[in-house]
Amino acid sequence: MGKALADTYPAARRIFEEADDALGFPISRLSFEGPEDGLKLTENTQPALLTVSIAAFAVLHEQGLAPDYVAGHSLGEYSALVAAGSLRFADAVRLVRKRGQYMQEAVPPGVGAMAALLKLPEGKLDGVLEQAAQGQVVSAANLNSPDQTVIAGHAAAVARAMELAKAAGARRAVLLPVSAPFHCALMKPAQGRLRADLDATDFRDLSQPLVNNWQAREIRTGAEAREGLYQQVPHPVRWLESIRHLAGLGVGRFVEVGAGGVLTGLLRAIDASLAGLKFGEPPDLDTLGASGWLGPNQP
Repeated sequence: MGKALADTYPAARRIFEEADDALGFPISRLSFEGPEDGLKLTENTQPALLTVSIAAFAVLHEQGLAPDYVAGHSLGEYSALVAAGSLRFADAVRLVRKRGQYMQEAVPPGVGAMAALLKLPEGKLDGVLEQAAQGQVVSAANLNSPDQTVIAGHAAAVARAMELAKAAGARRAVLLPVSAPFHCALMKPAQGRLRADLDATDFRDLSQPLVNNWQAREIRTGAEAREGLYQQVPHPVRWLESIRHLAGLGVGRFVEVGAGGVLTGLLRAIDASLAGLKFGEPPDLDTLGASGWLGPNQP
């Protein structure tokens, strides 16, 4: 992950070197070479994904692409804040490593789970979650698109919710291969531990507004950025609302920066009239260039 970027672009390579220096160990080597089991540990996954995203952003910045707004899905909000000049990259990569450790340690292995509910009929989610809880935690974790909601909580409650969702008309309910139940009340211990690290980190006012996960609204100050990262830990990612809010502001073109293309797929599911491209590998730059999205003054 990220090796082709680092091999091709000096700007990307410098970001990986900065991450290695900030963390005190070669996260670049783990990203490029594995082992996969080590990379899958959330305390490593989070800084690795952040580094790939900012390495890709550094390349786009050199190519003259500048955002009017930024947004990031869960961990991606840290990348978005780096892109908007609110967080220094070295501070962000150290923060997300701690965030990953705290999240992993908040819930013992096997206690929690996450699942994606696909095409659950509108208005059915609250009833499914209420009936499934039975005194345990189960709640919406990612409100991703009209057709996809991710739930999180105690493993047994998530399993009950999956069956109830299918009975309520969901096309599918898919258990996700994650290491912890993110964005639910079980993450409260991680949230509490992260507070001190956030408070000790310098957050500057943003050079471009960010639409945050917690409230799906625009923020512009460093204080709002810090609070948003604190509040997002046990609260759902309101991605569907965030994209609709950006579209309402007149945003019509979105670039997904970093590994994979999940958010570009969600964008199409939210509103097919919105244009989305991704950049995480060198060939993606040709697509952006051919689409006329590179260079100064491109909205």
